[in-house]
Amino acid sequence: MVMNNSNYNSTQVNATCPACGLLCDDISIVSSPQLTANKACVKGVSFFKRAFKAPTDTLPLIAGQASDLDSAINKIVEILHLSKNPLFAGLGTEVQGMRAIMRLAQKTNASLDHMHSEAGVRNTLALQNGGWMTTTLAEVKNRADLILAIGTDITSSHPRFFERLIENTDSLFKQQPPEVVYLGTTQDAAINVENLSKLPEILNALNALLHNKKLQVTHVADVPVATLQSLIDKLKSAQYAVLVWSASMLNIPHAELTIQSITQLINKLNETTRAAGLPLSSGDGDTSVNNTSAWLSGYPTRLRFNNGMPEYDNHQYATSKQLADCDAMLWISTFNPHPPIFTKAPTIVIGHPDTQFERTPDVFIPVGVPGVDHNGLMLRMDSSITLPLKKLRDSKLPSLTTVIAMIEEKLSNEVSP
Repeated sequence: MVMNNSNYNSTQVNATCPACGLLCDDISIVSSPQLTANKACVKGVSFFKRAFKAPTDTLPLIAGQASDLDSAINKIVEILHLSKNPLFAGLGTEVQGMRAIMRLAQKTNASLDHMHSEAGVRNTLALQNGGWMTTTLAEVKNRADLILAIGTDITSSHPRFFERLIENTDSLFKQQPPEVVYLGTTQDAAINVENLSKLPEILNALNALLHNKKLQVTHVADVPVATLQSLIDKLKSAQYAVLVWSASMLNIPHAELTIQSITQLINKLNETTRAAGLPLSSGDGDTSVNNTSAWLSGYPTRLRFNNGMPEYDNHQYATSKQLADCDAMLWISTFNPHPPIFTKAPTIVIGHPDTQFERTPDVFIPVGVPGVDHNGLMLRMDSSITLPLKKLRDSKLPSLTTVIAMIEEKLSNEVSP
């Protein structure tokens, strides 16, 4: 990936790419005379291209008018001070940014919800109801001999998955790459379904066959039972099968029950062999945000602070529900220029300097992009490894953590006697 860039030197810097949950840490950035990101995938190219193209000296805006940082902070404090039910949404940030957000939410009794939580909750509900057995990327690389991709081609959301984990010959235990089987709507699917709404039927049939139940039909969702039995036989004979799914792709009714069917397959397989699950992340720091929230409050996002104490409700504290009741919204998106969702309440945006708006927010503070303009920390999608994000250029933009700390300080002064 090559882009024009005249502001930086020609030193090669190794970097971690936060464009997806793989957090590929073998990217090398050369910034002059042209910006080059070696080994970056298509999503990484897009991320670095957008981040480096964005201005580094954008001024804050109050009601669309250029202002200074102190004035913008004062306006935010004014809005939050008057608010009784603020909503902190978007939450596109890394660990340190989320730590700061959690502190501010506790002081303002805010509710918190990530922009991709609709997908995340599908996993959470399955986990809460029956638990699950999941694996790490290292285990996939070193041990998996069968990958079953359910409802996803994997590469659409995580382009280097196969390059780094499946085709990688630097494995501790495997002699050859694992077999990959697709169950879904892709052209290459060994078991092709008309649409993903048929997945529940197929997964229930697979569970029945795994329990040695005889099906009184020849086809399930137009898939021959013999084909399903063949897949079960593959799973049973594998030494380490990994079942991969993407909750964000499962936009079907009661998707959490479909995920639970996957986890039940895994549980049963582990009675006679080894199997594990691998849920794919949705992006924009969702894994880091939810883990940080859990460390600090005991709960993932979709929580609210009440008199400084956390309350969790994955339905009531969803952004879609809170929009009707909130009297202020703080929208955060630092990795990508996602515009805020619409609300009639006063709107504060702290985010990517390239963010465009259909409706002018009350306050907009552009901040640096993590992994480009400042350092940071992120959890990989398997929640087993924390990787550092490096500062790659000098920028006049503050970090999200700095801005939140300034808001905290001003709020504390507001309530001091």
